[in-house]
Amino acid sequence: MSDRDFTERDIHLALDGELPKDERPAYEAWLEANPERKARAARLADDVGLLRAAVAGVAEEPLPERLTAVVKERASEPPRAVWWRNAAAAAAVFVAGALAGYLAGGLPLGGEGEGERLADDAIAAYATYAADPAHAVEVAGGDRDYLQDWLSKRTGLRLVAPDLTAQGFELLGGRILPAGHKAAALLVYRNKAGEQVSIYMMAEGREKARGTYAAGETGPVAIWWLDQGFGCAIVSSLPEGRRDEVVGSAWRQIKEGLAG
Repeated sequence: MSDRDFTERDIHLALDGELPKDERPAYEAWLEANPERKARAARLADDVGLLRAAVAGVAEEPLPERLTAVVKERASEPPRAVWWRNAAAAAAVFVAGALAGYLAGGLPLGGEGEGERLADDAIAAYATYAADPAHAVEVAGGDRDYLQDWLSKRTGLRLVAPDLTAQGFELLGGRILPAGHKAAALLVYRNKAGEQVSIYMMAEGREKARGTYAAGETGPVAIWWLDQGFGCAIVSSLPEGRRDEVVGSAWRQIKEGLAG
């Protein structure tokens, strides 16, 4: 049995049937130990099922007349004609699958898909450090200016650490997390009752979009934004009314910092 750490990539490998059989028991144990990742795997499995159902048989359908004409024009070049037919079929599968996923609510297109990936990573970070309060941050929040400068330099963004004292939350500090080939900033807040709020920010997104994302029915919720090269997800397990108050205050301050 493998004892290595598993990642999002392994979820996709497992869904595609490409995860080595000898690693499967350890992978299943990892999912059981990480409810947010298990929920993520279940959602992706549902999306794959929807996609396959939506494009079933598309590759066997006759090519549209306009594409057939292109192939016929290249009949004197058999290898190229075969390539065009395969490419046309692949394109049909891709377009139909992407559209079906968008309409079905899974595999969303554009900013929504980017936002949900951002939110999923933010929830995973929240769950990791909520479970280990003594090591929630790398840099304490006592020196807010230093913390903001440090996070900004590492992410390439002009970031602010919102003041949430009016909502009852103290800034514990922040840390830098790997996010693919980029760096993400994580700010952690906690109130006297031990409730935690985290703000996950990175250079991400090509368009404006926003949404709400939950890793499971009873897990934490992320409110996320993408805004022309900036991505942010604010995560908590607060009731909706209190959550909206915290998120509204935090987001206004973050936008003012970016604009400055």
